[in-house]
Amino acid sequence: MPEITTDQKNIAILLALQKGEITEHLIYTKIAATTSDEHNRTVLTKIASDELDHYGIWKRYTKRDVQPDVLRVWFYYVLARLLGLTFAIKLLEGVEKKAQSFDRDIPFTIPEIAGILKNEEIHERELIALIDEDRLKYVGSVVLGLNDALVEFTGTLAGLTFAIQNTQIIAVVGLVMGVAASLSMGASEYLSQRSDGGPTDPFKASVYTGITYIVTVALLILPFLLLSSPFIALMFTLLAAILVILVFTFYVSVAKDLPFYRRFAEMAAISLGIAAISFVIGVAIRTVLNVNI
Repeated sequence: MPEITTDQKNIAILLALQKGEITEHLIYTKIAATTSDEHNRTVLTKIASDELDHYGIWKRYTKRDVQPDVLRVWFYYVLARLLGLTFAIKLLEGVEKKAQSFDRDIPFTIPEIAGILKNEEIHERELIALIDEDRLKYVGSVVLGLNDALVEFTGTLAGLTFAIQNTQIIAVVGLVMGVAASLSMGASEYLSQRSDGGPTDPFKASVYTGITYIVTVALLILPFLLLSSPFIALMFTLLAAILVILVFTFYVSVAKDLPFYRRFAEMAAISLGIAAISFVIGVAIRTVLNVNI
């Protein structure tokens, strides 16, 4: 065994690794408790046990116990509860990859390090095999509702802003259109999924699409309900649209291993581009028809 215990810098590195292992042990243990799938729970429990073994290896060198990062444990636990097992695991997996890179760069030799890295690689393969979460089957339906709401309503609200210039009327018109459009989108998705005969439930797909649509519409209209200036409200609506695109794109990119920046730029460009075109159309309609409200 290399003599590393007398070097405080090396001890600090090992203590950080030790803290990471006990923290991840508790994360996997708590996430395992959130899933009813027996296979998923068994694999997660096994991974949690391996993390505890790794903690024991570092402890043999440091001769100390280390407290876990409780905030990090609860952060991933809440993520798993709110956003699903897959998202929480994939996000944690990305952090573990960074940890593996750090393990390879430690400035001293530890015989057990190769075995730990091998275990971490096995963890990744097992985690990928876990991905069988019901909600991810309907990501396509969520994307459909989100894209349509963002593209249609950023454009609609931009056009109405200059054509009408009254936040209350814009909000009322937007809400009526939003409710009608969400019902229409849900029905269309139901018929589409039913005709395709795919593995997804047509009713669930329609519900995901409709709810996503109306929630997105509500977020976009909210500034017009709270503010008196239509142009300031439109600015906050566009910021809300960018925020929705940012959050959702990040979620999908993590859960489905898709590129984040390209998809975010694409969705943002389409939504804001349609909004700009609609704003110009609103100006033209107000000028040509001489509408004053």
